[in-house]
Formats: sequence, C-alpha cells, structure tokens
Amino acid sequence: MEFNVNDKCIHCGKCINDCMGKALKFDENRIPVLDETKCIKCQHCMAICPVGALSIMGKNPDESELPDNLPAPEQVLNLIKNRRSIRHYKHENIDKEKLEKLKNMLNWVPTGVNNHGLHFAFIDDVEVMDEFRDYTNGKMLRVLSCCDKRNKILMGITEPVVKFLTKKFARYKDSFLKGEDIIFRGAPHMVVVSTPVDAPCADIDPTIALSYFELYARSLGIGTCWCGLAYAMIKVFPELCEHLEIPENYKAGYVMLFGNPDTSYPRATQPEPCRMISVKKGIKNSTIQEKAKRFFWNFVR
Repeated sequence: MEFNVNDKCIHCGKCINDCMGKALKFDENRIPVLDETKCIKCQHCMAICPVGALSIMGKNPDESELPDNLPAPEQVLNLIKNRRSIRHYKHENIDKEKLEKLKNMLNWVPTGVNNHGLHFAFIDDVEVMDEFRDYTNGKMLRVLSCCDKRNKILMGITEPVVKFLTKKFARYKDSFLKGEDIIFRGAPHMVVVSTPVDAPCADIDPTIALSYFELYARSLGIGTCWCGLAYAMIKVFPELCEHLEIPENYKAGYVMLFGNPDTSYPRATQPEPCRMISVKKGIKNSTIQEKAKRFFWNFVR
C-alpha cells in the first residue's frame, strides 16, 4: 500500500492519535510510518493532517474537498422534516447528471470497520424498470392466485414461501389482484444494496447507505420510498438476484425506489414525540429472569 509523508510534516502526531487501528507510529525521526496489516484504509490520517503532508493509497490530499459551504443546522433539519415517502412518480427517467451525483455520493457512506464491500444494483432506465416490474408483479399474481398444491410445485414455490408472501400481502391482496402496482408504486427507478455475508456490519450497512441516499436525493428534488415488498420479492425469488447481478456470497440488504415525484407536500408532518430518556448514573443489577427476557427481546428478530 502506497504511504508517503512529505517534508511539510510538522510532527504533530494527529494522524497517529486518530488512527482507529493503531496502524501508525513515529519512527526515530518522528516521521509517521504505517503498519499495513492494521490499516483499514479509512484515510483518516490524510484527512486530519493540518498541512496536507500525508498521502495514502496513492491519494493526493490537495485533491480532497474542504469542509466549507456546509449547510446551516436549520437547513439540515428542514431537509429531514420535509422528507416524505413518495408513492406517485412521473413515468420518466431522471436527469442523468442527478443520477451520476447520486451514484457518486455513495462512495462516501460510512460502513462498519470501513468495509467498502457494498454492491449497488441500479435500475436507472424506466424501460428496464417496467420489464422488472411486469415480471415480478406477474410472478406475485400467480402466487396469490395459486391455491392448488400441484400448481405451486410446478411454479417451484414452496409452502413456506407461499405463507410468507400471503401474510406479507394480506392488506394489499385485493388491490394487487385488481392490477394496482402495489410493490413498485409506479417508480421509474430502483436501487438494491447488497453486502458480503461476512461483512462486519452486514445487517446495518445497507440501511445506513440508503439513509444517505434518501436525504441527498431529496436535496436534488428526487423522490424516494423504502420498499419492503420489493425486498421480500428479491429474497424469495432467486432469479431476481441473478437479474440484478448481485454477486455470490452477497445478500440483499434493502431496496429503495426513486424517481421524479408526481406529487408534492407543501408542509411537513407533525409526528408524535418518540420516547426519550436521559440515562442516569449507576448500573442496575438485573435478575436472571430479567436478563433472559431482555436477551429474548434483543434477538427475537
């Protein structure tokens, strides 16, 4: 791994103190040296250097963006408050420049232990999305209409899958059978984020990535919707994973629909307050029964 310190180094040690993996230390001349076996490639050493004396992985610190022109806290809060799940879209492709901005932004999303193994499958053409939509809706329609055990076998659908999907679609079944696009809500685009099964934080990394995607999309005037139904389809119909080119040893983390919204919200909602407490000093001694109960709730899902 390429690691260089030039003569601008002021030997302040900030890079060493900020290194999470303890991969940096001073040599006899108080020059930072790298132990590659401990480095997680987060680039914090380059980012924190006050004089830009350090480069890693061939990156030039002079090409890094500076933290200026940041939005005011009130602007960020207003963006969060006015984020909405969009379920009505224009049947058109979004602007290519905005699409590239969205894709490029994902390179900066945080991941556990800086494991940048995330895979993003974009359906960024409305015609491709229509094909995917028609296939998936047709497959689900056959499942909901299929009551004969022999037909289920011919379709390659197991009883547990049928029960899972029937329960998942219980509240939407009538609308779905009438031909409504309950799964994709007419969205022209979709992104599926997947993660290696052995990633340190495989369960949460996709959610973090899509949270960043959602807010940045909102700032660009693009609507989004977290789509649990599409996620369910991908989980139970393996051919969809193949079509999305999700790599082997990866699992789909979640799905987000997006596109130019065909609706607008002139004001924010007024949600009920969440439950919040300020934790007090003093660790409580729980009984065995309380610990067992809490252990169950922690892992029930």
